[in-house]
Amino acid sequence: MNAVRIPRFGDSSVLELVQVPEPEPGPGEVRVAVRYAGINPGEIPIREGRFGGEPPFGQGSDFAGEIVGLGEGVTGWRIGSDVIGMSDQRSAQADYVVLPADRVIPKPAGLGWDVAGALYVAATTAVAAVDTIAPHPGDRVVVAGAAGGVGVLAAQLAARAGARVIGTASEQNHEALRGLGIEPVAYGDGAQGRIRLLATDGVDAFIDTHGRGNVDLALDLGVDPGRIETIADFAAASRGVHTVGMSSVADPRAAVALVAQLLAEGAITLPIKARYAIDDVATAYDRLAERHGLGKIVLQVGTGI
Repeated sequence: MNAVRIPRFGDSSVLELVQVPEPEPGPGEVRVAVRYAGINPGEIPIREGRFGGEPPFGQGSDFAGEIVGLGEGVTGWRIGSDVIGMSDQRSAQADYVVLPADRVIPKPAGLGWDVAGALYVAATTAVAAVDTIAPHPGDRVVVAGAAGGVGVLAAQLAARAGARVIGTASEQNHEALRGLGIEPVAYGDGAQGRIRLLATDGVDAFIDTHGRGNVDLALDLGVDPGRIETIADFAAASRGVHTVGMSSVADPRAAVALVAQLLAEGAITLPIKARYAIDDVATAYDRLAERHGLGKIVLQVGTGI
């Protein structure tokens, strides 16, 4: 089968699509034929060697596909079930993935395969961020990087909790954010003044999905450190702000199921800004590294449906 492999550390040019044996499910595992696989910013430093390890290894965590094999002892699933999942072994960017049965959830019928394939990491991270700042009705919440995959979900979830959400993003994404009920402001120099013009009574909470000084911005806006969450500036923890991630979610499957159902019902949206064939994986990561555009980038694997 086809699988993306990282044979050595480096830039996107080291990524290879190679032929490897098809995996077989062991006890408690399922085998899934992947339709779409997501890509995430955190996978770039892994490939570059900033987190250690020793290549070669695979790539990709979240995916959507169809169960085609059941290991011994698996109950509650059947061959042909459509699922959303996450591989803890970084093996999702492949024709088939094998993983524990408790790492997949049913894909709602109304949810597109591409959105489903990009969902698991973004959904759990967004839920963790919003739960951490605990928005109340009427709160003024800033989401930095509101056009990104995590940011656009977190902003919409905060709005559903009754908050007034201001999102920093490049101007090319402002119209789309307004359509989602998010008040956009341009990031960069002068962002503090632009936010203050909108939030004249102050900012109650802040979610940073982008780093690059956003914790400083939140503190300068007078936000209580206990209501600042960053997923991109872990050094900021020493300043009293939260740096929780997807692993803090008590029930990840429930979190993903909730977001997936909201998406299937059209209550929220996860835009897909680009789709690439799996054999164009290097181009997909180059596009991701630009950190521009609205929503997620996905890889089409198998038929894609």
